[in-house]
Amino acid sequence: MKTYFSLPVETKMKLHHRQGARHRGYEPLFDSNIDKANRGDLYEAFVIGWDENPWPSEPVGFREAITEYYHAAINVGKFLYPLFALALDLPETYFDDKFKRSPVLRALHYPPQTGPEDDQIVGIGAHSDFECFTILWQEPGVQTLQVLNSKNEWINATPIPGTLVINIADLLSRWTNDIFRSTVHRAINRSGVPRYSMPLFIGVEPDVEVEPFPSCVSPDRPAKYEKINSREYVRKRLQAMYHQGNGTSGGPE
Repeated sequence: MKTYFSLPVETKMKLHHRQGARHRGYEPLFDSNIDKANRGDLYEAFVIGWDENPWPSEPVGFREAITEYYHAAINVGKFLYPLFALALDLPETYFDDKFKRSPVLRALHYPPQTGPEDDQIVGIGAHSDFECFTILWQEPGVQTLQVLNSKNEWINATPIPGTLVINIADLLSRWTNDIFRSTVHRAINRSGVPRYSMPLFIGVEPDVEVEPFPSCVSPDRPAKYEKINSREYVRKRLQAMYHQGNGTSGGPE
């Protein structure tokens, strides 16, 4: 991954993600601005999904390494979905037909931020992820990820070697009527060195309708969300990410 991101920009831009309708391929620096309070997101990415992925001819082994991790992380998602189902008083197999080939993986590079702290450019601005949950590998020894706690304080999500971060995202938050709450987070790389991470965004099939589960609604906890289509919700979030904010062009971690 590090070798890929060290390639010349012109080489990486041959697979620019806007060349297709599915946002697969290379995202250059400042191509998105997820938080309109900022001027741009200081990261670059290579994005893949289940199929129809563009692949670079170099470096050797890049495709194989990314694909191997992608399928291993999907297996973690397959293990977690039944646990969520049981916790919500649903059949253990409830999500089986709703989660098939939807995950998107981003290999991410965050250069160190060298400008003043108030320059409104960060690795990625404050946001919540779009799908159901995110499985994140982050490079040990480089502190970048921060999460917003219930006191509206930013706290570090310090990388722990040999672990993955599991982050609740918007669709699961809506499904559970905020019993499982989507986590607002951001990435600020003031470490002085590059930071690398790989989030896998676990969602559901595009035809799935999402509304609060009956087990998550009661007279004391009325439904907070109306029914939405998963495809439409993610599409709108992606459109806002790439076409609003600073006027330049989901979620990174």
